[in-house]
Amino acid sequence: VRQVLLSHPHDGPPLEFPVSLPVPVRVPDGQVLDLISGHRVRAVALDAPGTGYEVAGPDGERLLYLPPEGAVAGLEQSGGPYETVLVDVVGRPDGLARLRAAGAVGPGTDVVAVHLDHDVAPAEELRRRLAAAGARTVPDGTTLTVGRYPDVPEPPRRTLVLGGARSGKSLEAERLLATYPDVRYVATGGRRDGDPDWAARVAAHRARRPGSWRTTETCDLVPLLTDVEGGPLLIDCLALWFTDAMDAVEAWDDDQWERGGARALAKRAAEFAAAVRETRRTVVLVSNEVGSGVHPATPAGRRFRDELGRLNATVAAECETVLLAVAGVVTPLRA
Repeated sequence: VRQVLLSHPHDGPPLEFPVSLPVPVRVPDGQVLDLISGHRVRAVALDAPGTGYEVAGPDGERLLYLPPEGAVAGLEQSGGPYETVLVDVVGRPDGLARLRAAGAVGPGTDVVAVHLDHDVAPAEELRRRLAAAGARTVPDGTTLTVGRYPDVPEPPRRTLVLGGARSGKSLEAERLLATYPDVRYVATGGRRDGDPDWAARVAAHRARRPGSWRTTETCDLVPLLTDVEGGPLLIDCLALWFTDAMDAVEAWDDDQWERGGARALAKRAAEFAAAVRETRRTVVLVSNEVGSGVHPATPAGRRFRDELGRLNATVAAECETVLLAVAGVVTPLRA
């Protein structure tokens, strides 16, 4: 051990270290420590107590380490992507999003989630969530070699999250994109004047989303999907978009349904599915799973249930990942 660096916040009594180790030091933010091994250590300022460290090896490969609950205070990044970053992916997903926005984390960066305690999800669920963030975890005591890239699955470009009312489907969709920058949240429900319950639900969703996300209220989804310049999309939800589509073609009326409403609705659904298939953007779609609920009492209600089920199946066929949320527990149907 050539150097011991203090990183975690500490305001308690002096810490005791084995006498066999070098004297621990905390490098002031922005300062550089040159080691006899040829490594260069730079202290990185954080937006929370503690100190982050960038370590550059003699061959130019770089590693970034951040302490628990820490994120880089600023987006300036001139050295390109790090080879390896060790960050609090679960506690500070927005910190990883910042690094991606600054170009400090790229497709080839090995993102290792650290500072995991006993409050995290079970092992398989944790691995699934980290894979969606383009990250991984390793057992305690593992030696990491900077520049040696592991076989981490690429995050899916298209994901469909299904679930019933209050199943946790929207929360899961938001979690899938929490580590990515420039996310556009597409709300298909719009505003409902005079409905306090709806307003409360909308407010809860907004409070839960990262402040950096942008919100668009629209049911015109195809132009957003075909825009190749935009960042990730979170569309919540397809059931409300489908309600608007049925309104537009008067599909609720039995006579209109027979006279052309069915064909018009099928055309809209096919155009939307084609846009999902061809999109170059990362997309997470939320939809209601309505096939397991109460049998609708009216022909129009049964029509909505059946046609939304067909839409869900069509969209699922275009997605690399399909998830089902039940009682807050997410089960991969396709991954």
